[in-house]
Amino acid sequence: MSGLPAHLRDAAWLVNGPVAQILDLLDRDGEEARVVGGAVRNALIGQPVHEIDIATTAQPDEVLRRAQNAGLRAVPTGIDHGTITLLSGDTPFEVTTLREDVETYGRKAKVAFGRDWRRDAERRDFTMNALSVSRDGVVHDYVGGLADLDARHVRFIGDATQRIAEDYLRILRFFRFHAAYGEGEPDPAALHACIARREGLGALSRERVRTELMKLLVARGAAAAIQAMSESGLLVTILGGVPYLVSFTRMIAIEAAAGAAPDAVRRLGALAVFVGEDADRLFERLRLSNAEFDRLRSMADGWRRVSAGLSAPDARALLYRLGPTAFSDRLLLAWSRSQDAADDSRWRTFLELPARWQVPSCPIGAADLMERGIPKGPALGAALREAEAAWIAADFPSDAAVIAAIADRATANRTS
Repeated sequence: MSGLPAHLRDAAWLVNGPVAQILDLLDRDGEEARVVGGAVRNALIGQPVHEIDIATTAQPDEVLRRAQNAGLRAVPTGIDHGTITLLSGDTPFEVTTLREDVETYGRKAKVAFGRDWRRDAERRDFTMNALSVSRDGVVHDYVGGLADLDARHVRFIGDATQRIAEDYLRILRFFRFHAAYGEGEPDPAALHACIARREGLGALSRERVRTELMKLLVARGAAAAIQAMSESGLLVTILGGVPYLVSFTRMIAIEAAAGAAPDAVRRLGALAVFVGEDADRLFERLRLSNAEFDRLRSMADGWRRVSAGLSAPDARALLYRLGPTAFSDRLLLAWSRSQDAADDSRWRTFLELPARWQVPSCPIGAADLMERGIPKGPALGAALREAEAAWIAADFPSDAAVIAAIADRATANRTS
């Protein structure tokens, strides 16, 4: 028996506000509606509830009719699969008609609408995700999800190999959910099925793989889950290169010791980026955004030149050139690949620099040099770069006389 409660009568979001309004709309006149999936799971274990999904016996056209009569905005986001998004104010709620598989062939499985809550639960991925709660707070469990959730055991519903064949992304989802909610070793049957079906990863869209991987990288148990994926031969398939497991594990420990928030891009860099070509490969393989690629490329380009022995002026110069995010990325990656402890005070001091030092703007501009006799053109650009470099090398002086002397020297080098 599970030690978790079989009810959620104290869940405020269930009895008040927009969720209660939608349930009241759909859970009457011969139809039934419940909250399903992640919201139920998280509420039972005291984790934050974010997206709230609702399942109903009502057919999509009936959901639309009731929503329109109640003055709710309805968007047929996936009406062919029975999903309609209802908006209460600015908050979206996905409402999906109960389904059952008629034929299964991957993501294009043929489904039919149904009224059987058990059959709807049995077509989901993991037991802990198949829980549902009716508006009286009673939790309905058809597949042993309560016991598995209580034991922090992530288990596929039914035959794991079949569940994965329905959608190969479930391989990544298994490791992500184990990292987020699991304890101990991964479920053996699930792990075996993931390995047996690994060839299906190549058929997935890069966007879907990226989304799951980024969520996995910041999950509570990411280090152990990534280790298990590596040992199973799955990680190389996803990354297309050799993972740096020690660096990844150290990055997690350093973030925790330094009070830095978990960051998926930074952790991806620790796991998979050693040189610039690694960033290039990941950009294509995972269809990263330009901003994510720029961060990885910056980390790859300069982490070797950063150490705990960096001088304070050099640290300020690096922060000036990179900006706070890239500075922290490069610093943390270098730290993760050093032999220094996760609580090393020297690294910690550098990491705190963006909060302690306001990056100044260069006080020498084009007008200053033009007043000294340099005309517009290539010579002016070269003098500006020389003046800025000299100002940085002098550790960002603010004294007007020192700044003027730097500008004079840059001018003299271009006019002599």
